[in-house]
Amino acid sequence: MSVGGPKFKLNNGAEIPAIGLGTWQSKPGEVANAVSYALKEVGYRHIDCAWAYGNEKEVGEGIRASGVPRSEVFITSKLWGTYHNRVEECLDQTLANLGTDYLDLYLVHWPVPLNPNGNHPVFPTLPNGKRDVYHEWKLTDTWKQMEEMVKKGKVKSIGVSNFSEAKLEEILPSAEIIPVVDQLELHVYNPQHKLISYLKSKGIVPQAYSPLGSTGSPLLTDEVATSIAEKHSLQTADVLLGYLVAKGIVALPKSVTPARIASNFTGAIAAAEKLDAADLEKLDGLAAAGKQKRFITPPWPVDLGFENWPPLPA
Repeated sequence: MSVGGPKFKLNNGAEIPAIGLGTWQSKPGEVANAVSYALKEVGYRHIDCAWAYGNEKEVGEGIRASGVPRSEVFITSKLWGTYHNRVEECLDQTLANLGTDYLDLYLVHWPVPLNPNGNHPVFPTLPNGKRDVYHEWKLTDTWKQMEEMVKKGKVKSIGVSNFSEAKLEEILPSAEIIPVVDQLELHVYNPQHKLISYLKSKGIVPQAYSPLGSTGSPLLTDEVATSIAEKHSLQTADVLLGYLVAKGIVALPKSVTPARIASNFTGAIAAAEKLDAADLEKLDGLAAAGKQKRFITPPWPVDLGFENWPPLPA
């Protein structure tokens, strides 16, 4: 068992395990066992959570059930849109749910403040059905409150999620603390090469959610990825994950199936070591060759500044 796996250095000197267990859409009754198994039996040391996933209590149960000391587990969570003006309140709920007094990493989940007094605590909507965006609130004010959480010792590092270059440029000029990561939908069909290059120029580590695509994803049957897997006696999923890790991107595959949790971890490590420059170049080119595809595009009624994002809802 390779405890923790490879790590990447963050711009504040901390280290982050390059492979983490994602917990989005992991159902009640499943996620605690998945987290415990990943930590205790496989060697994961990085768990990726979010307030909006609604399962952080169970994640906390899984961490405790694993018997792995809290100090050895890198825990990430995320600030939800309806709390952009109340960062500490959202964070305190997360800490209570997880049963810990600090996070290793706290992210702004989306660069979209939502009406904190709207008609729903998670997805407030307008009478026309569109998401109720809090247009008066500035991302720079969200980021100031995030920085306060570091100063108070409640979080060790802060970062962002789903931020384009344009959205990062809204907060960077006045930031006291540069985000350590940007968590994005990243995989061979949505590699976001230009954005990755920009992040690296700023010392921001990219993180990949949905690194294998989504349920029934075409990535796992991609002919190029499969042929590279066969060449190295790997599974296609190993290649898809190892490709990211080899490029300095944190991979966050999610699963509640023990065999898949284990193979994602060991396979990613093996593939990151075996893939050569020619393999990476082939995988880098898949999207540009006509396979560009996003799987996660919530209907935010604002321009997030991403390439290959569907048109705004009418």
